[in-house]
Amino acid sequence: MVKTKENLLQRIEKMHPYQTLMYLGMLGSGLIFLFMTAGFLASNTELLQQNGYKIPRSFIIGTFVLLISGFTVSKLIVYFRDEKIEKLRNYMAWTFVLGLVFTLFQFLGWKELSEMGVDFSGFPSGSFLYVLSAIHLFHLLGAMVFSLIMLFQYRRKSADEVQQLILLTNPFEKMRIKLFMDYWHFMDLIWLVLFLIFVLTF
Repeated sequence: MVKTKENLLQRIEKMHPYQTLMYLGMLGSGLIFLFMTAGFLASNTELLQQNGYKIPRSFIIGTFVLLISGFTVSKLIVYFRDEKIEKLRNYMAWTFVLGLVFTLFQFLGWKELSEMGVDFSGFPSGSFLYVLSAIHLFHLLGAMVFSLIMLFQYRRKSADEVQQLILLTNPFEKMRIKLFMDYWHFMDLIWLVLFLIFVLTF
């Protein structure tokens, strides 16, 4: 048992500081969503069903868009290992675009909620719908900004074969892509859990 703990500690010690910060940040975000979701479930969600409210169609479409982005982001490490920088750039761009589309559907979903009469001035569970989805979108926007930075760097370095070779053989760059993928998949998972909870409460 002691040996297992030592191995775990050794693995943590070997992690890059960026990895440690990212995983700690994801843990902290997960706790925020956990407590907020608990608050939502405790806020008399039966009123949503009693008043005949339905989950916004935009949330449903946005969920499918985010699932597709989960596929595009998973291809990044594949093309990095295969040293196909053009495909790497394309799939990074597609991931960003799908993130934008998801953002658009979130705003449309909020508009649908408002038109149904679900707003901050009504019952608490309605307010939690906005807050939870907004916090999730805020976290996703951070990843989208990072994807733009990486796209700019890839475009600049792909014009020079030497810089391109350095990029594709750099362990730090591989780690950055892996962290980006992990974070994006984490945001996908958070939204899927939230969406399922929303579906069950409407």
